Amino acid sequence: MGRRKDSSSNNTESPGSFSGTQHQGTKTRFHYNDDEPTTEISKLEDSMAASDKAMAAEDDSMMGDPDVSFVDGDDGQTSADYYFDSYSHFGIHEEMLKDAVRTKTYQNVIYQNKFLFKDKVVLDVGAGTGILSLFCAKAGAAHVYAVECAHVADMAKEIVESNGFSNLITVLKGKIEEIELPVAKVDIIISEWMGYFLLFENMLNTVLYARDKWLVDDGIMLPDKASLYLTAIEDADYKDEKIEFWNNVYGFDMSCIKKQAMMEPLVDTVDQHQIVTNCQLLKTMNISKMISGDVSFTSPFKLVAYRDDFIHALVAYFDVSFTKCHKLMGFSTGPRSRATHWKQTVLYLEDVLTICEGEAVTGSMTVAPNKKNPRDIDIMVKYSLNGQRCVVSRTQHFKMR
Repeated sequence: MGRRKDSSSNNTESPGSFSGTQHQGTKTRFHYNDDEPTTEISKLEDSMAASDKAMAAEDDSMMGDPDVSFVDGDDGQTSADYYFDSYSHFGIHEEMLKDAVRTKTYQNVIYQNKFLFKDKVVLDVGAGTGILSLFCAKAGAAHVYAVECAHVADMAKEIVESNGFSNLITVLKGKIEEIELPVAKVDIIISEWMGYFLLFENMLNTVLYARDKWLVDDGIMLPDKASLYLTAIEDADYKDEKIEFWNNVYGFDMSCIKKQAMMEPLVDTVDQHQIVTNCQLLKTMNISKMISGDVSFTSPFKLVAYRDDFIHALVAYFDVSFTKCHKLMGFSTGPRSRATHWKQTVLYLEDVLTICEGEAVTGSMTVAPNKKNPRDIDIMVKYSLNGQRCVVSRTQHFKMR
């Protein structure tokens, strides 16, 4: 995937200090922990120089005998199996843990609200490495049940033992719909279930299943609110690079791929200066009260232009909130907020909309899990513009895979 250039940032907002869609700091990638020790450049250079020949020889050998196995479609695995297997690779967890907005917000929610956790039984759904469980145990939870289906659960058990929390954290390997907890009810359910476009991978339904089965009547969901937003951007250069590219590939017509490229939303970072319109709230989900069917919805939108410009794509992003805290906490994945690993979701339009200041693109967005693979998302966008210099009305279909 090609990358946009990152903007510089003056954003000093601390993770977890919720500002929602009103935050005006310039978008940038997050930076990892600056306090971590770094390896001296000279040592790296020595090591690299010493191993150049060996690496080249190894590369030649690997070219002839690659250590790669391909899985055919008859191995008996379901889409859910592939989903859980993907979360067994440490690299995914490294990316999520190093996402300071994500991880520090959860840490701040827990550590700054210990009154919520003291002597409470907590269920961590999709625990991964167990980081949220460790936070909860350190904050005074009576016991934490960390449920993880992927093979990383084995590592989570070792991590819990290594940090001396075996008496407070029980790691259970298995699907939440299939395992049994040693307790009848829990006081708190915590989970980092959000996917790209908020709902990709459909882990929210698993969280709702756990809520209905194990959460006490006055129990707490963390987070308990999630909102999906939509805006529109000018993106001529990048659309040319990603979409129009297929019209002429080294002199050959590959435009048949263009239709497929248009249907697949692009997960990428968006420069806030590309935004042409207001940001429209599409859907707010109350995780404490919603039902699983609420992940399918149709919402209208009206995007009003700030200036004369062109619109090449719609952009979706989400906010999450922890409203049970002493002070409202949460974070946004929007283009005006500090960047996260979720980035934003870009949906390119077939039309280039020539829009004047004050004119509006109106329409609706329909979102639903794919019927064959519920972890995928089907999106239908109906949009129209009746402007001075552009009149258009169209329906487009997108598939997040």
